Amino acid sequence: MLAYGSIKMLTSIARKVKEEADKELYDLPTIEKKLIHLQMMAELGEIPEDVYKEQEEVLLARYEIAKQREIDKWEALIDEKEER
Repeated sequence: MLAYGSIKMLTSIARKVKEEADKELYDLPTIEKKLIHLQMMAELGEIPEDVYKEQEEVLLARYEIAKQREIDKWEALIDEKEER
């Protein structure tokens, strides 16, 4: 019984860590803020153009994934509602 409780607790912790990681990686407002910050750093000459382009590409890819997840979530909700 103790092992089951420990496994359940570890599973819960792992789920929370995943949620926080997903939020950091795929939260649209977070990504938007990072893009703005990156652009400001580039405009102020704080980072080289190649670093800017590289980081921008990564952030835009994450933005696309996040946006698609949001669309998928809304479509699933609509489908669920229509099934009722």
